[in-house]
Amino acid sequence: MKCHFFHLMPYPALPEDFKQRYRSVWVDAPAAELFDPKVGERAYNDYLDQLEYAGEVGFDGICVNEHHSNGYGLMPSPNLMAATLARRTTKPKIVVMGNSVALYHPPIRVAEEMAMLDVISGGRLVAGFPVGSPMDVAYTMAENPATLREKYYENVDFILKAWTEKKVWAFNGKYSQHRYVNPWPRPMQRPHPPVWIPGGGSVETWDWCVKHDYLYAYFSYFGSQAAHRGLDGYWQAVERAGKEPNPYRAGFNTFVAVGDDDAHCEQLYGEAAMYFYDRCLHIYPGFAMPPGYVSAATIRAGVMGRIEAATGGATLSWKSLVDAGAIAAGSPDTVVQKLTELCRDHKIGHLMMLGHFGNMSNELARYNIGRIAKEVLPRLRPLHSEWEDHWWPRTETRVPTL
Repeated sequence: MKCHFFHLMPYPALPEDFKQRYRSVWVDAPAAELFDPKVGERAYNDYLDQLEYAGEVGFDGICVNEHHSNGYGLMPSPNLMAATLARRTTKPKIVVMGNSVALYHPPIRVAEEMAMLDVISGGRLVAGFPVGSPMDVAYTMAENPATLREKYYENVDFILKAWTEKKVWAFNGKYSQHRYVNPWPRPMQRPHPPVWIPGGGSVETWDWCVKHDYLYAYFSYFGSQAAHRGLDGYWQAVERAGKEPNPYRAGFNTFVAVGDDDAHCEQLYGEAAMYFYDRCLHIYPGFAMPPGYVSAATIRAGVMGRIEAATGGATLSWKSLVDAGAIAAGSPDTVVQKLTELCRDHKIGHLMMLGHFGNMSNELARYNIGRIAKEVLPRLRPLHSEWEDHWWPRTETRVPTL
C-alpha cells in the first residue's frame, strides 16, 4: 500500500480562550487580531521543511490542500506550496488535495497550474479536485451552494478535456465559456495525472468517482468509526457498478503519533491533539451545512458525522480520541496493528498520515515523522500487494539537474 504525509498547516498560536472569545475558527475569526505574520513566517517554513523531510525519509507522497479564511489550515493556494515542493524534492509524489475547482474563474487556470506542477516535478503530480468545505465555498468565497456541485462537475470535466484534447477547441459551458482552449504547458503524464476526489461522505460523490474511476479519499479526523460510515457506502457503490474492489481506489486520512508506549504518546502529543480538536475544529454550526450544499440522499444516508458521534458523546480528551480511533497512537507495534486493521477492514490502499497536528513543535513533528517512517511504514507496505495501483503516477523519480 501507499503511505503519504499530509499537512494541514494550522495556525499554531490561537489563544487558550479562543473558544470563549470567538464563535468559529473559520470564516469570521478576525485575522487582524489573531494572525501574526512573524508566527506565520516561522510556521510556513517549518511546515514546508516537514513535508520535505517526510519525502526524504520514505513517505510515498507529500500532500497539501486548499482552505480559506481560517486558522485550521493556512493554505489558500496549495499550488504555491506544491511548487516549492516540486523544486526541492525528487522522490515523493506531489499530492495536491486539491484545487477547489468550482472556485476558479475560469477553470483553465487550474489546468494550466497543475500542468506546470506536473512538468516541474517530472511527472509526480496527483491532481485532487475537492468540492470544497461549506465554510470555504459558500461563506468565504460566496459560491451558491445550490449550484455548486453542478459547476464543480462541469469544471472537472473541462480540465480533463483540456489536458487530453489534441486540437485547439471551444467550450460553451453553463458556468464558463472559452473560444480557444489551448493550455500551455500540458501535463507530462499521459493521458493526465491521476485524479483523486476528497470527500466528506456525500452519496453523489461516491457514485461519480466510481463512474469515472477516480480515487475517492474520505476525509475525517475520527479514525475507524468514521471510516465505517464514509467508506462502506462507497464500496457498496463500487459493487453496484460492477467494478473491482481494488483498495487502491480508496484513500483515508488519520492522525498518527508514535512514542515508546501509550503513556509516552500522551505526554508528547496530548497538548497538540487537544489544541487541534478544541480550537482548530471550533466551527460555528451555522457555517457547516448551508441549504443546498448536501443532497437529500446524503442526509438520509447519515454519513455526515460530527465529533460527538465519533467519540460516543464523551468529553474530548486524549483517551477518548485514542479509544475512538481518531488518533493512531502508541508504540510502533501498537500503531502498526491499528493502521493494519484500519486499512484491511475498510480496504484503504492510500493512507494519508498527519504526523503533525495542532500546535505541535517543529522538533516534535520531525521526531514523529522519523519514527513513523522508520518503524511503521515498512511494515504497512506489504498490505494489498496482490492489487495493482492504477491511481498513482508511473513516472520514475526525477534526477535533479545542477
